[in-house]
Order: sequence, then structure tokens, then C-alpha cells
Amino acid sequence: MSGYDVDLFVIGAGSGGVRAARIAAGYGARVMVAEEFRVGGTCVIRGCVPKKILVMASRYASEFEAAESFGWTVGTRFDWSVLITNKNREISRLEGIYRTNLEKSDVEIIDSRVVVEDAHTVRIIKTGASIRAERILIATGGSVVKDSFPGAEYTISSNEVFDLPELPKRILIIGGGYIAVEFAGVFAGLGSQVTLVHRRDKLLRGFDEDVRSALTEAYGKHGVSLKLSATVQRIDHSGTGSFIVTFSDGMTLEVDQVLSATGRKPNTAGLGLEEAGVELDKKGAVVVNASSQSTVPSIYAVGDVTNRANLTPVAIREGHAFADHVFGGQEQRTLDYDLIPTAVFSSPEVGTVGLSEEEARVQFADVDIYKTSFRPMRAAFAGQDEKMLMKIIVDKATDKVLGVHIVGPDAGEMIQLAGIAMTMGATKADFDRTVAVHPTAAEELVTMRTPV
Repeated sequence: MSGYDVDLFVIGAGSGGVRAARIAAGYGARVMVAEEFRVGGTCVIRGCVPKKILVMASRYASEFEAAESFGWTVGTRFDWSVLITNKNREISRLEGIYRTNLEKSDVEIIDSRVVVEDAHTVRIIKTGASIRAERILIATGGSVVKDSFPGAEYTISSNEVFDLPELPKRILIIGGGYIAVEFAGVFAGLGSQVTLVHRRDKLLRGFDEDVRSALTEAYGKHGVSLKLSATVQRIDHSGTGSFIVTFSDGMTLEVDQVLSATGRKPNTAGLGLEEAGVELDKKGAVVVNASSQSTVPSIYAVGDVTNRANLTPVAIREGHAFADHVFGGQEQRTLDYDLIPTAVFSSPEVGTVGLSEEEARVQFADVDIYKTSFRPMRAAFAGQDEKMLMKIIVDKATDKVLGVHIVGPDAGEMIQLAGIAMTMGATKADFDRTVAVHPTAAEELVTMRTPV
């Protein structure tokens, strides 16, 4: 376009920004993308991917324990430094792929922080140069919420936890959401003494109550010391390398590390958005319409920075839909934010899609609940105290499946497939007439016949 240096300037080279940049460039748009840290964003560099690597590492202890029942004699030794070295190698490999894919798409990468100066201008901090863009896409994701209690400066966040020089023998984790419960499972599986403090009486606020109860009970049984309905009042350095944590009930605990995982917020601070006329909500998220367009018509936003559904696949879908619509001339596609499959890579794993029982009872006149709890085959054979929960929520009037919730091994893998069925509008009768795969845990999803 005449008068513009580029057709699209993307701020943030995470999953959503990279997808939008590549698709837009594929339609012939001139695209620049700016990233101040590393290409790949939170998910690839210090989020989902490295976390899943650590999760997989932590589960070998249980596998080795079970192996003896199957006739194996296994000698074990864990080396944290080897895990972190290999994790770093994999993250660097993935970052290289992201960069290569952008370059192959003729997208120019700017390795610098940038600031929005007006509806069509961004300034590159590293060089001071200004770029004129017909459209600007904000894809800067989220940032860590910092605690404010005395001694909070001694805590680490989900950014630093991936690069600890050694495995902590004793660790306190603050929080009860995705990040907190996942790292509690990781460190417990790797042999650390783990204490998890959460201000509520159950983990995973906002999830189905049966899921919350199942995970809370499982963590209480398997090496995680839960301190619920409590908060951290202060942290003091012991003077010998450890920390003394004081809780709201007056009790104290000595640990080697404190991981604060109390939440994330939209990463909009210092970007110049409000000065450019972009409306932000009270949490700092960019306010957008169904087309991901902000209150400034030339500025769009996708991903966690909009605080719609803070999941990597959602950011990718939003970025792709934006580029298809704005640069591909396609009809705007909208995402059903009420029907997003998701997994929590805790140990045991959680997979969920659709409504919780509590939400369903508010929105529908009458619902049927199908639920089962059992020990998976491997756990039963090995004598391990591990239970699996499966739950299906159905609208009694239409027989439509409203929600599926799973706690146990491979829950994330199963919920992806359940999500396909629900996206197609599956009924309980559709589940019932599906032939079971035996012997599997997943067969329980199609063999539950009687509402509880």
C-alpha cells in the first residue's frame, strides 16, 4: 500500500503472531514481526513445550515402580543437569524451526522490543527507526503476576523454573491453577519434597467439582503436601541458602526454592497502546471484537493479550482467522470459546471439554450425569493406588453431550478426540452406539449407560 512500509506489523513472535504473519505473507502481504526475547513465544521457549518435557521426565519414576510387577528389574538414577541440557537443546531446535519458517514465508524478523506510536506507526527500540504499517497485530501474550508480600523477591516464577542450576530438595509452590499443579507433579515425580499452598479448599478453580476433588485427593496421596485455605504471609532468607516461609495460620516451613504460580496477566505494559487510542480492560487486556479488531480499526490483537481463552491452540486459531479474513478476503471465522478441549499436565493428568456439571445445571433445565471411577489396568496390576475419573454431562431434553471430563493417564490424548465428537454435536446415543476398544481406559466413555 502506498505510504506504508509494510502491510502488517506483528508485535510478538509467539504461536499466534507467527501463524498470523506466515498466513498473511502467504496471501502476498509484506510482513514484519518483532520479538524482544526469542522466537516461539512463551509456549515454545518457557511454557507448554519445556513443561511437557519436564512432565514426561517426572513420570518415569512411576513407570519404573510399576515395571517390577511386570518382571523388570530397573536401576534408576536421575540427573537434573542432563534433563535441562537436553531441554535447552530441543528448545533451541524448535526456535530455529520457527525462524526458518518465517524466513521461508518472506517475513522479516526484527529482534527488538517495539512501541506503538499511533494507529499505523511502531518504533523499534533497538534502532530508533519508525515503521509505517497499514495494520498492526498485537500478539505479545501474557506475563507473570508478581506477589507483593514481604520477601516476594525471593520467589521464582514459571520463567526461571526451567533453568534452575539443580533440582531443589524442598520446594514450596504457591497457587492452585494449571502452572502450580503441573510443577507440583513434576517436582514430586523427580524426588523433591513438594508443598503446595493454595488459598482455596481445592485445586483448579473453575473446573468441574469432581475433577477438582479427584486431583486434590490424588495429590494428597502421592507425595505432594497440600496446605489449602492458606496463604503466604512472608518469606525470609535463612542466611544459609534456604528460605523460611510464614503462612497465614502462623506455621513456618523451610525450603530451598519458592515457585510463585499465582497467575498471569496480559502483556501490554509499556507498549504505548492506550496512548495510541487502544482500549484496555481492567486487567490490561486489549478489548477486541469477533474479528480480533481493537477500538483502533487498524490495530488487531490475538492470543493471551486479549484474555479470551489463554491457550496456545486458541492463539493459533485466532491468528490464522485474522489473516484469512483481513488478507485472504475470507469470511470471518469465529471460535466457540465454550467448546475448547484442554489438558492440565498434572500427575494424574486432566482433560476437559465443554461445560462443568455446575455450569450445565445453571444453563439447562435438567441434566444427566454419567460418571465412573476405577483403577487403570497398569495400576491395578502393579498394585498402585491410582484412580481414573470419567464423567459425561448430558442435556436430558436433547440428549446432547454438554461436557466430558477425564482425570488419569492419557487424559489429554482422549479429550482431543472427545472434543471432535462434541464439536460435531454428538449426543449420548452417539457415544452409546460407538463400539468400545478393549481393553482400554477410553472404552469407559462409550460404555456408561446409567446416570448416577
